[in-house]
Amino acid sequence: MTTTQLPGRLAPLRVLHAARRPALVLVAHGSHDPAASAELGRLHARLRQARPELDIRLGHLGLNDPLLPEVLDELSGRVVLVPLLLGRGYHSKTDIPRTLSAAPHLAGECAPPLGPDPLLTEALADRLEAAGWRGEPVVLAASGSRDQDAARDTGTQAELLAARLGVTVRPGYVAAGGPSVAARVAELTAEGHPRVAVASYFTAPGDFARLAAAAGGALTSAPLGDHPALARLVLERYQSCVSRPVRLAG
Repeated sequence: MTTTQLPGRLAPLRVLHAARRPALVLVAHGSHDPAASAELGRLHARLRQARPELDIRLGHLGLNDPLLPEVLDELSGRVVLVPLLLGRGYHSKTDIPRTLSAAPHLAGECAPPLGPDPLLTEALADRLEAAGWRGEPVVLAASGSRDQDAARDTGTQAELLAARLGVTVRPGYVAAGGPSVAARVAELTAEGHPRVAVASYFTAPGDFARLAAAAGGALTSAPLGDHPALARLVLERYQSCVSRPVRLAG
């Protein structure tokens, strides 16, 4: 495929992917923490290993390269954007769809956020058990949002995890919204639980995960990261969009 040369520079090369399969674009929030980039890189590699026939890209909303608009500008044809977000909010409702609409050369679809979902329940339970969980009540530590849909999504995920573990699970937040993770830990402690576990409901390490770990729990699980269940969920979100009719971006 040829591109038009603009004065003084070359126009971006647009890639046509094999067999006309839609490209899968992972959309990450972005982080200054190198550990977050490394973890998302492992998730990206796991997905590429699972589906080598797909063109799988990773774009960021900010803080890290490549940024999502740059990734979209390199593609052509049909794409599916899968947000690595755990609930509804500004980014999933407005930011990501608007960025896709600004790429009119693409036929695109935005998948819903990853959470809540039973596959996340599986990943959260595994992470807790790896951290030494032995039946304590749990605080599900989330980033938080002013969007009430995001709070409802976190609450639903807490209910799913409670059903899976058979213990009390209450949501707590490290940024917007409340109650905080520390307040939830104190609440459960005051109710007579000598040990309270904190489940990190984050896709990657970073400041939020560190705040959750410092909230006073007896143990804190690792973020979801490149857990196999998270990778399966990403592919499920992708496939659910592929099976729907094409909708032109813009």
